[in-house]
Amino acid sequence: MFEAVKTGLVASKGPISGVVRKGPLVITAQIPKDPATGEIVQGDITVQTRRTLDNLRITMEGCGGSLADVMMLQVYLVDGADAAAMNAVWREVFTEPFPCRATVVVKELLAPGMRIEMVATAHLGAA
Repeated sequence: MFEAVKTGLVASKGPISGVVRKGPLVITAQIPKDPATGEIVQGDITVQTRRTLDNLRITMEGCGGSLADVMMLQVYLVDGADAAAMNAVWREVFTEPFPCRATVVVKELLAPGMRIEMVATAHLGAA
């Protein structure tokens, strides 16, 4: 059985776990929410991507790891035109070897004003 991990971020209002872990495997979904209030940060894709990736960093550190442990990210964007700006922030945060990634454009995301959501899979421990 997996365990839900508390990372210090405001918990979701929905019936979900923000991060789960089983052994060295960590899976998390992150959105551009303020870590203290849980409210979606307003701004363009650059602002929201930075916040989402910072939330991912906080989550990984709360699990005893780092962004270097992230192996796969699924990125959901509401506008394909945002991909270039999202990639620019991505390159500020990740270095080679980059995590594997799938980027999908969707009609909308659940919270009003939310332009991005990420689902990450990480492995904490020896290779």
